Amino acid sequence: PIQGDDGKFHLLYSRWPLAVGFAPGWALHSEIAYAVADHALGPYRHVRVALPARGVNPATGRKYWDGDVTHNPNLLRHPNGKYYLFYMGNHGDGQSYPMHRNHQRIGVAVADHPAGPWRRFDQPIVDVNPDRAAFDSLCVTNPAAAVRPDGGILLIYKAVQVLEGKVMGGNVRYGAALAARPEGPYVKTAGRIFESDTPGASGHWMLAEDPYLWPDPAPGGGYLAIARDVVGTFTGDTGAIALFQSPDGLHWKPAAHPLVLGQSFTWADGQRSRTKVERPALLFIAGQPAVLFGATDGYRKDGQTSFNVQIPLRIDPAP
Repeated sequence: PIQGDDGKFHLLYSRWPLAVGFAPGWALHSEIAYAVADHALGPYRHVRVALPARGVNPATGRKYWDGDVTHNPNLLRHPNGKYYLFYMGNHGDGQSYPMHRNHQRIGVAVADHPAGPWRRFDQPIVDVNPDRAAFDSLCVTNPAAAVRPDGGILLIYKAVQVLEGKVMGGNVRYGAALAARPEGPYVKTAGRIFESDTPGASGHWMLAEDPYLWPDPAPGGGYLAIARDVVGTFTGDTGAIALFQSPDGLHWKPAAHPLVLGQSFTWADGQRSRTKVERPALLFIAGQPAVLFGATDGYRKDGQTSFNVQIPLRIDPAP
């Protein structure tokens, strides 16, 4: 979500047909769409598909790297006035879940307005590591970006390692890449982030997921991020949303009070939710985080569909 100069609220989101289910639906059929609202809490009205499937690159005769699927958008406005949409794309045969999932790469599109039109590029900005022993050697996905003080970009990404004998690879971990400009080139930094010293944590297949990050406005700068606490390592609440902080965007630790939202939350009518929130994102209004967005439900086997939620935040005045 983002507020435009027109005062309206713009939302880039993933969608795919109900009939194909969650998996393999997201990996084979997702597309990033655009919606708009007059108010921060909606209702949001679907307008168009922002990044549709684009098939074959006529210059090469092969499918674009994002020829079939676009997914998991992350939107920011750069001080240069343009909007940048970071996203995952993939391509495949339209049937194989592992093929599409393992072809995930990270790209960026640019526009003068969040409604588009979006200019896409022929190559991803973050690709897999050619070193098969690297944590990001099988696929890279789920980008989260923030503007650095010098106008460059800090990009956090999710990755999976090649593991011989396992088509879906090994553990899921996160890394970072830096660029002097949003279009790149991006240079990966050494090491992994959102790790934990908690005994046994390194053995979990995934610790954190779906980070959303932004510059810390407090004196001294740095960065803040919210992410899903997959197994409760950081908050003690499995599936909760946790707050992290970093002085440089490369070294992260949980905030002093890390719990943002539990795995269950309260609806406006007082009832408790049955499912957790994923893909957290913040809507900023006048420089302040005003609304927490996320996706929920969608995993149930009884026909429930996924949907987006908007949770208003209360900003307490500084003491």
